[in-house]
Amino acid sequence: MILVTGGTGLVGAHLLFSLCEDRQLCRAIYRDVKGLEDVKKLFILYGDLNLARYKTIEWVLGDILDLEELSLAFKEVNTVYHCAAHISFDPSAYKTLKSVNVTGTAHMVNLALDYKVGAFCYVSSIAALGKSDTQKHITEETNWNISDPNVYALTKYEAELEVWRGIWEGLSASIINPGVILGPGFWKKGSGKLFSFAQKGSPFYFPGGSGFVGVKDVVNAMLLSVKTKKWGERFICVSENISYQELFGYMADGFRLKKPTYKLPFWVLEILWRLDFIKSLFLKGNRKITKHTLKGLRSRDFYDANKSSQTLNLEYTPIKKVIAECCNLFKNNIP
Repeated sequence: MILVTGGTGLVGAHLLFSLCEDRQLCRAIYRDVKGLEDVKKLFILYGDLNLARYKTIEWVLGDILDLEELSLAFKEVNTVYHCAAHISFDPSAYKTLKSVNVTGTAHMVNLALDYKVGAFCYVSSIAALGKSDTQKHITEETNWNISDPNVYALTKYEAELEVWRGIWEGLSASIINPGVILGPGFWKKGSGKLFSFAQKGSPFYFPGGSGFVGVKDVVNAMLLSVKTKKWGERFICVSENISYQELFGYMADGFRLKKPTYKLPFWVLEILWRLDFIKSLFLKGNRKITKHTLKGLRSRDFYDANKSSQTLNLEYTPIKKVIAECCNLFKNNIP
């Protein structure tokens, strides 16, 4: 039995589809029925029209912070893919981030050890790698040297420490550090919002850039790290390091729109994050842009994925192709 956490998210849902295609016996944890509907839509999007594959999944209502519920989900499990996480760059969300990302991962590791799970794969993030203080690309061996980290990066780093602790205690585990993950089906959250923004035809693009990767490549990296038993290893999962200008240009091509030509100046972004902060004080909403967001746009990092390419024999899909496929599916699946 394979246990998947975060099965109602972009990575988890794509992982479940891949496992179901391979006729693997899967159990997935969910917290909200609405999330199941998103997964069903994704399966249908990929051709599972009668949901025959989806129906082979054993869905378990639970929470990775509830040890009693989580313990029940671990029965007869031999492989765990831990994809569940809370994503936010809002400093006010630190308590939730710490709870879900760090404590939740600690629970997963402890139960995996207790139930003697044979394989454990944790989906982390390039955010957990820290910032480079040189012009060199960040690799799996780059030291954690970040100063004043954003809250998401800090909690993903601490979550990785829990996995390393499990490895030291005998857990057969691997860690995947994906870049910004692009994929279809979840247009209203995460990176899916980038497509929703791009299809409006905005003439503006953000400064800076990042490492990007298609969700199917992330799933392949996870499956291969377990299949080849690369225990005690971490793998950066990035197809290409591109600028946001290139990113939105590819999206404009995919939607057959004019490419954005105006870079948002930093003085505008400086005003926006302050206005967003004031708005959050009065309306108590989630922050959309923070001081750390702006810091990340000013200081661009580059990531080296040679280890995953060579060790896992992973051939990455070009980002332009990933985006073209997503745009095509978006047009046929408008949210």
